[in-house]
Amino acid sequence: MFQILAVNPGSTSTKIALYDDDKELFRKAVSHNDQEIASFEHVWDQYEYRKKEILLAFREEGREPAALDCVVGRGGLFRPTISGTYAINRDMLNDARNCFQGEHASNLGCVLAYGIAWDYHLPSFVVDPPCVDEMEGIARYSGHRDISKRSIHHALNVKAVARRTAVKLGRPITDVNLVVAHIGGGISVVPLLKGRMIDTNNALSGGPFSPERTGYLPMMDFIEYLFHRGLTEQDAKKMCVGEGGMFSYLGTKSIEEVSRRIESGDGEAELVLKAMGYQIAQEIGRMAVSLKGEVDQIVLTGGAVHSDFLVNVIREHVAFLGPLSIYPGEDEMLSLAAGALRVLRGEEKALDYPVKAEVMYEHL
Repeated sequence: MFQILAVNPGSTSTKIALYDDDKELFRKAVSHNDQEIASFEHVWDQYEYRKKEILLAFREEGREPAALDCVVGRGGLFRPTISGTYAINRDMLNDARNCFQGEHASNLGCVLAYGIAWDYHLPSFVVDPPCVDEMEGIARYSGHRDISKRSIHHALNVKAVARRTAVKLGRPITDVNLVVAHIGGGISVVPLLKGRMIDTNNALSGGPFSPERTGYLPMMDFIEYLFHRGLTEQDAKKMCVGEGGMFSYLGTKSIEEVSRRIESGDGEAELVLKAMGYQIAQEIGRMAVSLKGEVDQIVLTGGAVHSDFLVNVIREHVAFLGPLSIYPGEDEMLSLAAGALRVLRGEEKALDYPVKAEVMYEHL
């Protein structure tokens, strides 16, 4: 039996969970003081502070890191990779520190796992980072030669629920075609062709609008909006990620609060949530086209899937495409542990980072 510590950093907290193989022993969200977090100029600067807080919380549970077999962290915005479990190395740490594809709390996952593991001579991994890129060449065209579409999405949860769905269907993941929609603060809609994620919306800058992100916007209107209001680059990014989507319409990022408003007769809240579901359904349809309509299952997952109202809106529009599987919430911690466990058991080989060009090409 292997003892695995999973580490998942968010903007103001770090989730940790301890597993014996795939059996959870405990889980805890380590909250970080807002003023302390704000004192750091860059996300990477929070490493020592977060590591200390994690180890304190771990020991409060009566545990010692020396008893672990490995530490696994959430992956960050690294170079494009293929799906799998990666051994953390210096190249990965450098790319995370230098924000290769952007600055995000997830970039801390690799260094926190590596730092804790290093102190106790343990292996450390990341699993299916958000930069997993298995897109086909045709999917990369944006409409302008100077801008290519990028693969930034919720790869960890998407791949995990795809595996669960394949098991439910009694078939290997390499024998099923799925459209998986991860619906949370951000939204990823991904077509999987025989297990490979061949396309995706960019969860930070495209796809349906989400509780806090604008998704696709009318381009000419957006350009005029930026210039007329004199927005800076940072202002524009904040508008699109953090202050967009449902929040811009209703002043809240909480699906639960919007659901309560709908129950109390708020017509605007109902229309906004219905519009979000409508756009998600449209994106599912778009990704079904990527599979040429050969869809074995449509899968809905993520925190927002707890909303029956939202699920029913989506179902009404996409049921004709194929049967639905619903996995409310997300279990990133178990998915991280499971990825590390497959390597520890010898079921998979840990991948090297960065992925060599010929390996990427062969995989695609």
